[in-house]
Amino acid sequence: MYLPLLRPIGSADFFVSGDVVIDECAAIAPGVILQADAGCRMTIAAGACVGMGAILHAHKGNLEVAAGAIIGAGVLVVGTSKIGANACIGACSTILSSDIEQEQVVPAGSVFGDSSRHKVVTPETPTDTPVAGPKDSVEQSNPDVSETPANTPESTDPTPDADASDTTEAAAEVPAQPQTPTHGQRQLNRLMLTLFPHGQSLNRNVQNGPSTDGT
Repeated sequence: MYLPLLRPIGSADFFVSGDVVIDECAAIAPGVILQADAGCRMTIAAGACVGMGAILHAHKGNLEVAAGAIIGAGVLVVGTSKIGANACIGACSTILSSDIEQEQVVPAGSVFGDSSRHKVVTPETPTDTPVAGPKDSVEQSNPDVSETPANTPESTDPTPDADASDTTEAAAEVPAQPQTPTHGQRQLNRLMLTLFPHGQSLNRNVQNGPSTDGT
């Protein structure tokens, strides 16, 4: 929490206005303003301590600071209030027409009695409420469409899958690869006669039988 810096006090005196009663054993720091409106009264008991720059203003009633109470620097007390004995109010706090109990500790920067500030309560989402997902949104937007389980007879589609038919057509369009012919002994003999017409390969024709061309 950010707390503003206190400005240095140029004077060791404090300001008093109206019906203000200060015990001689109370400690009042420099720069303190003690003010009581007409018909109101402020009393500061023995042992009380009011910090530097604090403002105490009795308005529409009495303001009482009990014995041993400590009011920090920069504290603002306005209205009808009673600061209990040995109570401690942190620096830069604001007390508006509110009582501080005996030995109560008020953290620095606190605000008491300000009814102009209302706490905004955000409603919490119930934990047992299901959160709509993408599937739920589709079902809500199409209430007439009913989902049929995949394992029921109604879900069986006799029409072949479009992807399967496309695959069959693509396979049919692929041209057939030419088959490599298998050469036998006769074709080999003919090849040898062509390459070596005067060679000894002619003698093999008698053993292997006549060739297809009658030679």
